[in-house]
Amino acid sequence: MSADLAGFLGVVLVAYLVPGPDFLVVVRSAAEHPARGRAAALGAQTGLCVHMLAAATGLSLIAARSPVVYDAIKLLGAAYLVYLGIRAVLAARRAARERRAETAGADGPVGLTAPRTSATDEPSRARWRSGFTQGFLTNVLNPKAALFFLSILPQFVHGGGSTARQVFFLGILDVLIGVVYWFALVAVAARLRAFLARPKIRHRWELTTGWLFIAIGIGVAAA
Repeated sequence: MSADLAGFLGVVLVAYLVPGPDFLVVVRSAAEHPARGRAAALGAQTGLCVHMLAAATGLSLIAARSPVVYDAIKLLGAAYLVYLGIRAVLAARRAARERRAETAGADGPVGLTAPRTSATDEPSRARWRSGFTQGFLTNVLNPKAALFFLSILPQFVHGGGSTARQVFFLGILDVLIGVVYWFALVAVAARLRAFLARPKIRHRWELTTGWLFIAIGIGVAAA
């Protein structure tokens, strides 16, 4: 078991180090607020738990053998990523218009422009729920996550013991490693909040992450 476990840990670490949609969601959420980033990380790992349970009960095998089911999951995941991207791009453009309006009205009567609300002003419960939902949906609708538990993880399962029990053990290990990795990433990304809070940098950040979401979504749909 030690050799298989070492190999599995190596594969898991490489999988986390290669950026994917969940990476983008967690980093973007953490840049808005550390609590939101942690919520997105926990949501992403909860999504992996769904795939782990499906793999242990054989549902992933059924989905993989049914092109209709697999394509439906893939297209839903792609559509959600495109939705996140479009929302980020629109938010960036809306913020740019507000800044121009504030600049134009700087010499006019006071109080004509409403103050902008930031992620810090968002209620903590709503912030946590929003981050968790984005992380969860990103991974639960990610067909690559399902294929990992269906095709990669079983290679480290012994034939002598209970397959479901081993899938649970390796899957939980994967999820726990991810929690540690994401929380460390959130701590790093949170330090960039002051830098990303600058209006021009914020605008470019929103546009860049938005178009990345759209590009990844299109890539998932076309794969």
